Amino acid sequence: MLSRCYSAAVLGVDGHPIIVECSVTDKLSGYEIVGLPDNAVKEAKERIHTAMENSGFMFPFGNIVINLAPADIKKTGSGYDLAILAGILNASGTVRANLSKKGFIGELSLSGEIRGVNGVLSMCLSLANEGVEEIFVSRANAHEASVVEGVRVYGVNDVKDLVDHLNGRINLAPTVFDRQAYITGKANAGRLDYADVKGQERAKRALEIAAAGNHNLLMIGAPGTGKSMLAKRLPSILPEMTFEESVETTKIHSVSGILPGDTFLVTTRPYR
Repeated sequence: MLSRCYSAAVLGVDGHPIIVECSVTDKLSGYEIVGLPDNAVKEAKERIHTAMENSGFMFPFGNIVINLAPADIKKTGSGYDLAILAGILNASGTVRANLSKKGFIGELSLSGEIRGVNGVLSMCLSLANEGVEEIFVSRANAHEASVVEGVRVYGVNDVKDLVDHLNGRINLAPTVFDRQAYITGKANAGRLDYADVKGQERAKRALEIAAAGNHNLLMIGAPGTGKSMLAKRLPSILPEMTFEESVETTKIHSVSGILPGDTFLVTTRPYR
């Protein structure tokens, strides 16, 4: 039987949809992943086999071929584990739902737990543009994934919960993002305030001009004169980020692996 679902790749900070095709046939036993996978993707075979059995599901006997398309994009990382597992379960008849409009992103542990991966926001944006209607991710990634409009995002703990939901035995609640309430509540949370600085009038005047005119700024001075202290507070006098700027900044944080798990969006301008 042939199954088809979606996952996604990250190139730079942008996501690219990947079609995961799975064929399970009654032939001599075999198990291959094709479509330009790297070693981390090839190792998914053992993770998926063990995770499936430890979650109480029989690994199908026969010839299993997984194709990750398009084949000209190199597939890296462990984020394809969940999509490959879903494809095998669907092709073998364990999962009866139609997966053709569903996306799966996540790494599997040997126990069947679903772990988070980097770059989920970028991936989910690309899947939404491809017409995917539902996306299943680790609970660790559900907050950032829910920012994407037009899709239902489900944070899943383990393989058993995923299979039970797809077969209608349980109903997982989608993670919902309230854009206005979140941005209003988080915009100034924990931010160092420019108003705290006493004195330093010339330096403050330079920062104000740079902030108002969107200019570059070079600060030179002896250690301890307040350069870093002032620079850390510069974001507090910059204009609030637009939603598009927040999404772009969050994508960079997500791909870099520095986005906290409970964060929907980065709503303050970053300082490094």
